Amino acid sequence: MLTSLGFVFLAGLAAAALCQRLRLPRIIGMLAVGVLLGPSALNVLDGSILSLSAELWQMALIIILLKAGLSLDLADLKRVGRPAVLMSFLPASFEIAGYLLLAPVLLGLSRAEAAVLGAVMAAVSPAVVVPRMVRLMEEGWGTDRGIPQMVMAGASCDDIFVIVLFSTFLGMAQGQGADLAAFGSIPVSILCGVALGAAAGWGLSAFFETAYAHAHLVRNSVKVIVVLGVSFLLMAAEDRLEGRLPLSGLLAVVSMACVLKLRCAPGVAARLSQKFGKLWLAAEVLLFVLVGAAVDVRYTLGAGLGAVAMIALALVFRAVGVALCLAGTSLSVRERLFCVIAYLPKATVQAAIGSVPLAAGLGCGQLVLSVAVTGILLTASLGALGMDLTYKKLLRGPSAR
Repeated sequence: MLTSLGFVFLAGLAAAALCQRLRLPRIIGMLAVGVLLGPSALNVLDGSILSLSAELWQMALIIILLKAGLSLDLADLKRVGRPAVLMSFLPASFEIAGYLLLAPVLLGLSRAEAAVLGAVMAAVSPAVVVPRMVRLMEEGWGTDRGIPQMVMAGASCDDIFVIVLFSTFLGMAQGQGADLAAFGSIPVSILCGVALGAAAGWGLSAFFETAYAHAHLVRNSVKVIVVLGVSFLLMAAEDRLEGRLPLSGLLAVVSMACVLKLRCAPGVAARLSQKFGKLWLAAEVLLFVLVGAAVDVRYTLGAGLGAVAMIALALVFRAVGVALCLAGTSLSVRERLFCVIAYLPKATVQAAIGSVPLAAGLGCGQLVLSVAVTGILLTASLGALGMDLTYKKLLRGPSAR
């Protein structure tokens, strides 16, 4: 495993630096390295690290979500209001509708199979979106309108909604019928995640304050370790409580970080955010190289032009959904266009569940996996490149206020 980690970090950083020199998003280089090192190409990565990919993805996501929560201005998010809620489910719903309408024609799937494919493809990737929104908040781009806050909040909730739909549609495709109770669990999962995270954040802030009051100064590095440990437990609680209490671990982590920012002494949240930003340098490489390693190029080559056309048309449906979420707001046409671009990337969810229909024995499983792989390669790069190249042209910067 150590050899594999060495390849991941060194080759990943080198490719990211090369892309940066070429004015391309770093993620493109890291994904390419993952594909090259993975089982579909050179196959030099140890099987043990590939088997831990899901857990390593979660760890990397936790780090960037903690940094996001510590950078988030709740007043800005509250001001955004309704669009942030709509962004958590409406664009995904429109994209799934696109697959339901067009996949039977373009790909020859049944309606049930098209619904499964749509649910696999509809989730936006927090791993691609959140780091960029954090950077925009730090640099002050679009924050006066709450655009990064809105996109980040919507992307965090979007995955919950889509995964519930995927489980339901998969059961329908297997002849088990729809689980309507699962839909009711979505708002419960969001509320429970926020509540548990807020309680954890309050407890941690009280602990840090008590230690400081008794002259037991807790170093920022120790605080980072403590916060990470609690975050891992919050994520584990989601799995432990599955079937008994719906809970979003990712939202719990963000909520905890927000409460820490509100309750800790001035400057503490900023220093913690800086620490997590440094950790993200390593976590980012690990996350995207392993996502690339999960991609099997053979399935991409077998997908054909029909799959590419289906993905492109579904993204048009998604763009319409984003536009409807922003209807009636004061955002300009350029700002709305940026929100559409920010909601394009797909990566981690597709890599995680793209092979499930195949493993479940569905006849469409091979095709679903092929479309998922194609979607990762196209949209992760397109969305990342689009955000990186357009945010200074489409959003208001700090100097414009």
